Amino acid sequence: MNFRMGLAAGAGGAVAAMSARRLGHRILGASGRSLVQKLRRRLEQRLERRLERAVRRLTAEAEHGGPLVKAALAGAKALYEGKSPFRALLTFGWTALKETLARIFGRGRRGKPTNIAEQTDVGAPRRLVYDQWTRFEDFPSFMKKVVSVDQTEDGKLHWKAKIFWSSRTWESTIVEQVPDEHIVWRSKGPKGHVDGTVSFHELAPNLTRVLLVLEYRPVGLFERTGNLWRAQGRRTRLELKHFRRHVMTQALARPNEVEGWRGEIRGGEIVTTPE
Repeated sequence: MNFRMGLAAGAGGAVAAMSARRLGHRILGASGRSLVQKLRRRLEQRLERRLERAVRRLTAEAEHGGPLVKAALAGAKALYEGKSPFRALLTFGWTALKETLARIFGRGRRGKPTNIAEQTDVGAPRRLVYDQWTRFEDFPSFMKKVVSVDQTEDGKLHWKAKIFWSSRTWESTIVEQVPDEHIVWRSKGPKGHVDGTVSFHELAPNLTRVLLVLEYRPVGLFERTGNLWRAQGRRTRLELKHFRRHVMTQALARPNEVEGWRGEIRGGEIVTTPE
């Protein structure tokens, strides 16, 4: 009995020792993981503080610094906002290029006006061509760079269009409008403005010439750079082609559905309204 009891006691002690070791490993494993997490959080907080100090320092220096300082600030801000190092590097490169070009072309100055004159002949009656043109809110459906047109009043228009990969907005006011003859407008916008006249000339009963004359005054880097490339003239030419195609493929097939605005404006004031 004593021998058996001794064996049982020995076996029980071994099991207890093994359980204690397992428990100890678990405790040490949990505390070890907790310690690693604490160390990682401390390291992240230290890096965030350093990055925040770097952003503040670069912000102060960027006011009088060159393109590289401003690019470094943009990259540091991207990292501070949680973006990947690759995205931060792209931000750095793009900012450096933009700031360098801004120094070359100048910043905040109004560019020289560009005069654009384009025309297109549309195989449709003048009244139909004119009516379709006055449906400004239809422009985004067939013009590639026009995003939206909101006509708040008969003579007031709010435009949004794409310039490269950015968007630009401006407001235009019609100062003169004579049905089937011409429309004259003036505009204003933070990134430049375009004033212009469009006129409609009957060449034959079913052939109308649309003459568009614009004076474009760019403000901003993209606008001035595009001005050097004469991009606005090419874009105007393309949009006129889109207008001609729309009239001849859509409006000409359903002329009774094209209801234009046939009021008259003189000196910015509406003198007659459609009946």
